[in-house]
Amino acid sequence: MRIRYLLVWVAAAVCACDPEPYDVVLVGGTVIDGTGSDRFRGDVAISGDRIVAVSRRAVERAGAARVIDVTGKIVAPGFIDIHSHLDPLLRLPGAESKVRQGVTTGVGGPDGGSPWPMGAYLDSAAAIGVGINVAMLVGHNAIRRRVMEMDDRAPTSDELAEMREMVRQAMAEGAWGLSTGLVYLPGAFSDVDEVVALAEVAGEMGGVYTSHLRTEGLELLAGVAEAIEIGRRADLPIVLTHHKVVGQPMWGSSERTLAMVDSANAAGRKIRIDQYPYTATYTGIGILVPSWARAGGDQAFLERLDNPTLRDSIVDGIVFILVNDRGGNDLSRVQFALVPWMPELEGRTLADWAEMRGLPPTMETGAELVIEAMRRGGASAIYHVLDEADVEAIMRHPMTAIASDGRLVQPGEGHPHPRWYGTFPRVLGEYVRERGVLTLEEAVRKMTSLPADHMGMSERGVLSEGMIADIVVFDPETVVDRSTFQDPHQYPDGIDFVIINGIVAVDDGVFSDVRAGRVLRR
Repeated sequence: MRIRYLLVWVAAAVCACDPEPYDVVLVGGTVIDGTGSDRFRGDVAISGDRIVAVSRRAVERAGAARVIDVTGKIVAPGFIDIHSHLDPLLRLPGAESKVRQGVTTGVGGPDGGSPWPMGAYLDSAAAIGVGINVAMLVGHNAIRRRVMEMDDRAPTSDELAEMREMVRQAMAEGAWGLSTGLVYLPGAFSDVDEVVALAEVAGEMGGVYTSHLRTEGLELLAGVAEAIEIGRRADLPIVLTHHKVVGQPMWGSSERTLAMVDSANAAGRKIRIDQYPYTATYTGIGILVPSWARAGGDQAFLERLDNPTLRDSIVDGIVFILVNDRGGNDLSRVQFALVPWMPELEGRTLADWAEMRGLPPTMETGAELVIEAMRRGGASAIYHVLDEADVEAIMRHPMTAIASDGRLVQPGEGHPHPRWYGTFPRVLGEYVRERGVLTLEEAVRKMTSLPADHMGMSERGVLSEGMIADIVVFDPETVVDRSTFQDPHQYPDGIDFVIINGIVAVDDGVFSDVRAGRVLRR
């Protein structure tokens, strides 16, 4: 019997010393593990979809299916984009514009907008295969619109119960939390009590709450306070999503909003932030129209325009927004991005359109052109209304994760915001290498373990043994965004390898549509 036990022990010891060959070994690189710790030279080994070795010594290479020399390159966890507009996913499942930035996981359904029903959508995405790992939030606006259409009122008790049940259903089908877009319709018609009631359901089921604030301009501080209050009353973590300060009258206010975050966290709340590294926003042209004017939907809006008194009030409201908020008090700060009814406007500004019409570039002219755009079906635009000092202050905050707020895109589609192509390389090239706003270790933390913590993703975001093999390899000397506001359809440089669930999706800078991603259900 003793001999038998001895033979078993010897066999186990031999197996332990002679492991199966690795599938991929990254050798000679500099490891930044995502925790904020100092970098070190090390090898990383992958078997299947897991990281099985992160070693300061050379790992065994014999028999490995592939050995990749990454000397001089940074090896880091794959980037996690927790504010992604994944609306075109079923049309662009390869997600090339994300993958080529080093993004391995994207969280969709932000700003109150999401597919419904959630389960059917996630099933469809899984069936066709996806290029990145996909997680989804359930959107308040999507739910409210189905239950209450575009009504500007509080829900009845039955309607609120129905919306709560829809949140519960979405969470059960895999959503990671609730998102709101309180500046958008119909979310702008809701009050705090309604949002708290829905957020409570998400919190009870382990989810988070992400908030596009009700206002990011003149009433920014009130918007931050409201989000913090929702998190407190609903008792769940919140993310101030794409946190920014809109409009010159409020520039510099990030000092106060960040102090509010610190104060709330010190009081025991879990308040987090995400941010994109640009001084321009992007959304539909309807953001320039007062919410009350659009209550009831498009037809009701058009009818109000036919009423001279109401039309004057609408024009005044648009002028106010153009001066104090998204217009930046300058028509040249509103740049058209997607204009199906007049593609030649894409990349041009409201000022350009006024000039084309032979009109003076006044705010009143701008208001009339916005109304015309709305009559013709709307448009999307880029709004150059942020200040670099606020961008840098928010970026430095220890609770700020990097996120793109970017939509999946392919070359030739409209005139998108450059964040759709370049967010993560821009931080690494511009804000780390060129400006020194962040250290490289801190920037990687803000793209990996920090967003993973924001969302509660336990198997991604850190480069360590046992974690899922989502990995990016980049050149710290050359990584850079190429997409610009003038010429946006350009992929970044310096992202050499992207590995998703153990499969190489970018190979020495070359993208392959291998659909290595997974649908992640909470």
